[in-house]
Amino acid sequence: MARNILITGSSHGIGAGCAIAFARDEGANIGICGKSGAEAAAEVARQCEAYGVKTKVYIGDVGRHDFCKEIIEDFIQTFGKIDVLINNAGGALEIPGGSKGEFKDMPMEYWDSQIALNLNSAAYLSRYAVEDMVEKKTEGRIVNISSIHGEVTWVHRRMLPYSAGKGGLNMFTKALGVEVAKYGIRVNCVAPGFIFTKVADRYSKEELAAFSHKIPAGRGGTVEEIVPMIQFLADIEKPRFIVGQIFYVDGGQSVDGSVESMNFPLAGTDK
Repeated sequence: MARNILITGSSHGIGAGCAIAFARDEGANIGICGKSGAEAAAEVARQCEAYGVKTKVYIGDVGRHDFCKEIIEDFIQTFGKIDVLINNAGGALEIPGGSKGEFKDMPMEYWDSQIALNLNSAAYLSRYAVEDMVEKKTEGRIVNISSIHGEVTWVHRRMLPYSAGKGGLNMFTKALGVEVAKYGIRVNCVAPGFIFTKVADRYSKEELAAFSHKIPAGRGGTVEEIVPMIQFLADIEKPRFIVGQIFYVDGGQSVDGSVESMNFPLAGTDK
């Protein structure tokens, strides 16, 4: 029987790559979720459906608790249960406010919105997904998508709330993973480094080359290099003995120890 997989932030980038890969490789039914970009989400759905699977598209803000509850309830009503939740939604811009974009100038509403997107959304969705998994005795999988900047802050980018949110997501992974392991549910996390998604379009070839040179692997990663790790952790068999772990897929950035390799001093990012 086909598994039912809900993926947030899946109208583009890593999330879209996951949606298409799960549809192609295992014939899973896919829930596609994006904050905006209904046309892009619909295109991802069309690509998934080409493999004969069912899809459902959700457009809205997963930083809102009520919307997250609605998504899970509708997803379960549509597909019968939830087997896998991939909390991929996230992103950041430089702190708005003062000329330097420092924490002391930051509007508190920006802090709230960043923590809601990068941490709270995963908690909200996981709360209701776990409830269904336990009730139906589903050996479920939750894969959170964090960042190397949940471990080391993005100093040059002035994105303190993003790092705080992703750091919280890492600890949430560990705590929830331990709590639900007794039910056969596995919660783990993938923390990418710099990945060439649509964010790369914002930079010149020269800028990208200069940053890539600082990464131990000598380049940024691709969506195709992140997706297999997510698929591994979402598998029903392979991660049975893996609980609450953070897996860095970053070309060596997180182990380099160099601040230079961890910080891209240019504005704007998302997955």
